Amino acid sequence: MGASLWSWWASAQTMLWLKGFLFAAVVLFAVWMFVEAVRRRWSYIRLGMPVRFIRFRRTKPKGTGFASQVLGHRRLLGDVRSGLMHLVYFYGFIVLQFGALDLIWKGLGGGAPLPLPLPAYGWFSWSQELTALLVLLAVLYGAYRRYVEKLPRLKRGWKPSLVMWFIGSLMLTVLFSLAFERLAGHGASIPSSYAPVSGPLAELLQLVGFANESVYAAAGFELFWWLHLLVLLSFLVYVPQSKHFHLLTAPVNLWFRRSESPGRLAPLDLENEDAETFGVGKVEHFTQKQLLDLYACVECGRCTNVCPASSTGKMLSPMHLIVKLRDHLTEKGAAVTSTSPWLPAGLWASRSAEPKAHATGGVIPSWHSGDTGIAATMAAQAEGWTVRAGLKPEEVELVGDVLTEEELWSCTTCRNCEEQCPVGNEHVDKIIDMRRHLVLMEGKLPGDGQRALQNIERQSNPWGLPRAERAAWITECESRTGIRVQTLQELKLQGRKADTLLWAGSMGSYDTRSRRVLYDVVRLLDRAGVSFGVLGLEEKSSGDTARRIGNELLFQELCRDNIATLDKYGVTHIVTPCPHTYNTLKNEYPDFGLPSSVKVEHHTELLADLLQAGRLLPEHEVEERVTVHDSCYLGRYNDTYEAPRSMLRAIPGVVIEEMERSRENGMCCGAGGGMMWMEEQSGTRVNYARTAQALEVRPSVVSSACPYCLTMMEDGLKSLAEGGKVVARDVAELLAQSVFGE
Repeated sequence: MGASLWSWWASAQTMLWLKGFLFAAVVLFAVWMFVEAVRRRWSYIRLGMPVRFIRFRRTKPKGTGFASQVLGHRRLLGDVRSGLMHLVYFYGFIVLQFGALDLIWKGLGGGAPLPLPLPAYGWFSWSQELTALLVLLAVLYGAYRRYVEKLPRLKRGWKPSLVMWFIGSLMLTVLFSLAFERLAGHGASIPSSYAPVSGPLAELLQLVGFANESVYAAAGFELFWWLHLLVLLSFLVYVPQSKHFHLLTAPVNLWFRRSESPGRLAPLDLENEDAETFGVGKVEHFTQKQLLDLYACVECGRCTNVCPASSTGKMLSPMHLIVKLRDHLTEKGAAVTSTSPWLPAGLWASRSAEPKAHATGGVIPSWHSGDTGIAATMAAQAEGWTVRAGLKPEEVELVGDVLTEEELWSCTTCRNCEEQCPVGNEHVDKIIDMRRHLVLMEGKLPGDGQRALQNIERQSNPWGLPRAERAAWITECESRTGIRVQTLQELKLQGRKADTLLWAGSMGSYDTRSRRVLYDVVRLLDRAGVSFGVLGLEEKSSGDTARRIGNELLFQELCRDNIATLDKYGVTHIVTPCPHTYNTLKNEYPDFGLPSSVKVEHHTELLADLLQAGRLLPEHEVEERVTVHDSCYLGRYNDTYEAPRSMLRAIPGVVIEEMERSRENGMCCGAGGGMMWMEEQSGTRVNYARTAQALEVRPSVVSSACPYCLTMMEDGLKSLAEGGKVVARDVAELLAQSVFGE
């Protein structure tokens, strides 16, 4: 009898040792593949231009920092349903890691649980089961949103579904392991009150024939224990080889996000004689931080969902742009480093050989006014991109094979894609960098864009109107308002100096409609007793249009000329009615020598301050129902949303009606990024789509604080608003009406 017991005990010990050996071998192999997959992708990122990552760290405004993004899912919760689902995933996986350790301990220790006292262990088990159930429900809800609700921004197919199978299988194997554990007798000491899922599941298994403490129950526990381990390790290996690499890269990407304002583009060193190229013509010309962006993308589609180009039927989809760049980097990186990106290579090798259809193969249908949505763009982009026959990965053209010029020239640089991105990706800078290469190195850009740049170079305005006419508005302003605006040169000759420089901008100087806004700004500043002057003929284009189109050389020439003029007069305060000029002067000119002590304001900021100080008194009622269109370069670029609204609230009689898409999620008018001077070639016009959104709240006035926006909204209203019942006006015009009673 003793020999028999010894034999049984020795056999059990042998099986546990063998199980432990197999466990260690499987885990070590999976961990090696995981580490190797991460290492290889890091070697691909290192192909980019070196950058000191620490320089990108910044302290962001309250509520938008690292903790709120990663731990609080701030941006994900912009879509409450999706955000809550991901919160369950995120914290569910954190909680379940402790349960996984407990389950591994039981499997390797013959069923013995973690050495915790019963009440504590009981509540621990209860929390694990409830969490597993919640995560499983989140998986089912995710599948519902993707395949039943069919959100246009979400991809469908076997690849997007794979992670659902992984997570769902992990939860089911946990719950079945716990249920079989109870049947096998290991978990019998835990009261059923602490087993809200495994308890009823164990009873169900009994009904189908699994007896308590039977060999079949023990075998069931072993089966699901191993299945859980294998699914868990397979998921671990899969993560860095899929979009779910963002689980690791997204927190890193958010931590090392850039320190500069989103309104600042990185300057090019055009005097670098060793530079072989300018801009980005190959994927390795991006910085390492920009390449990290690619592996942080989660393919959630939030960027594409809000993109004005995507939602009006253009070819550009910010999500697909990032994904295509990522796939190209992976393939080119694998070729350059002679390492397969897939592990196990034999299992995943077919993925790199999958056929991809060129982006231009998609057909963008014609659209009607107000008929917006991303379905057409998503359909055209669905197949990705193709490699021309016979090309090696390192021979693939970044613009031409991976991306099309049409995609790059559809961007309005509104940055709503970046505002919505939960992992901190920066799409616009990449697009501008590729535009720079096309313009500076290849001379490729749309014809109307080329004309605008030539006109700016020759006459310092996009229309090509004579430089001598830039100051003509001053004479007209005097005839209309009775106010003689003096130039800084005139004031200097008189031995005087203005406290503030009013920068008219090209729109204010030349455009008839924008001049009317400028005149009202002049009247308001004069009424408030502000000492101001203008540059007149000495003012040049700020260079914003040139820079966003990609002509960095022209921008830097204009920038340095304007800074020299500002230095000549010792300017310390600038105000302008153009957000594009405002952003350029405020955020980009300091890179080229504008002293940081120079204060740059938008006219709404200054006027709002004057109202608050009581220097302007809006006494006359303006009976208007006003909706606010937010300028991208004022709002998302410079976080100025309240100033225009505070001005409107100060006007008696004005009722503000916010559009569904306003403030941070406001839609672009379509004029940014040089698109003011270039015709849209496909889909509906962006300004028509935005005007349709404004008309949904039935306003009498669509207000703006940007001459570009004013032009675009007026054009949209002419086409969509019947009988001229709705008008577009700058907030300064409404304020002037209330102050002067006109």
